[in-house]
Amino acid sequence: MLTKLSQADWIERARAVLPGGGFGNFDPSIFIREGKGSRAWDEDGKEYVDLLIGSGPMLLGHGHPEVLEAVQEQLPKGMTFFANNARGVELAEEICSAVACADQVRYVSSGGEADMYAIRLARAFTGRDKIVKFEGGYHGMSAEAQMSLAPTRMVNFPQAVPDSAGIPESVRAEMLIAPFNDPDYIRSLLAEHGKEVAAIIVEPLQRIIPPEPGFLQLLRDEADKYGIVLIFDEVVTGFRFAYGGAQELYGVIPDIATLGKIIGGGFPLAAIAGRAEIMAHFDKAAVGAEKWLMQLGTLSGNPVAAVAGLKTMEVLRREGQYDKLRANGRRLMEMAKAALNARGIPHRIVGDPTLFEVVFTTGEIRDYRDVFASDTARATRFNAVLMQNGLFKSPGKTYPSLALTEADFEVCEAAYDKAAQAIAQE
Repeated sequence: MLTKLSQADWIERARAVLPGGGFGNFDPSIFIREGKGSRAWDEDGKEYVDLLIGSGPMLLGHGHPEVLEAVQEQLPKGMTFFANNARGVELAEEICSAVACADQVRYVSSGGEADMYAIRLARAFTGRDKIVKFEGGYHGMSAEAQMSLAPTRMVNFPQAVPDSAGIPESVRAEMLIAPFNDPDYIRSLLAEHGKEVAAIIVEPLQRIIPPEPGFLQLLRDEADKYGIVLIFDEVVTGFRFAYGGAQELYGVIPDIATLGKIIGGGFPLAAIAGRAEIMAHFDKAAVGAEKWLMQLGTLSGNPVAAVAGLKTMEVLRREGQYDKLRANGRRLMEMAKAALNARGIPHRIVGDPTLFEVVFTTGEIRDYRDVFASDTARATRFNAVLMQNGLFKSPGKTYPSLALTEADFEVCEAAYDKAAQAIAQE
């Protein structure tokens, strides 16, 4: 009989073979054993309401029976081929039908890859090198994306601050950093550098910070003015904010969107989706060797992820799904607000009902520096108490899902109350 290992045992084993004892994604002291529906269990058997949901992809909850059925039907037929397959084409057709900017799709395996290739694609299309990125915006792990992601040293815009070792100094020279939600600054920046800029890349909702009215349209207008490719990073917001993503919700259409998480139904899959004339640079026969962007990936468009994504998207198209998701999110937001207001604790609930977080501040949250200036120590304590009381979540985001039940909301309400009480007693 095999001896069951505790979480402490797994932590010790992980430290021997993994840098920092983890995968680099999350608190390495937490080992999740399994997930089902809205719940997750760690290796010690502690049960949580899961408000992390894999950092977003499990919008239907863990192990949705229809998704499992689709995957189980595909598995005996093959897991990957490094060749075209019909399911991948069907998924691309559905993405192009749903996403306004998408004439064509190219698959990769992760959102970070999609963002990296979107930036490279914009450079291939425009023949320019510079990229505008917003301070605090997350676009994966490429050298460009790791500029001013989470700087602890505030410098003058548009100077970039590298967030990682190993990035050549030359990359910094090609990055222009701007504050989110600042129309005047972006106008002045592009007035000076617009003809050198290949792309503006932006999360339509930057981490948790909503765009102020008119800001995304301004980016669209300025991009058109200077011949710049506008990239919406919709790896998180795609098929979460609405079936057509943030571009549907906000009514602003980019030239390229990057997608991930939900389109793979919990399996590794992401995509670059964009206008045909831009996407043509993936086709050597269409643009010639000098303008061709080489891209390939062993698992890109694999049929298992494709069928999982197709079934997930089919479920999301059913009547009332997005109303339910937003209602679930609003309910969680109100629980947190009520618990904190009852104790007079200054805070802001920042984001969208489908993706939000509590920020401890008395001021408005418009950009990264506003979040940086908030009481992050209080936020850390608040989130730690939520975890202790059965909510599994990111330290910076809350991901509602369609799987949440009345029993889950009872756990959440009690946990928010305990966390607010802990903050009040400090």
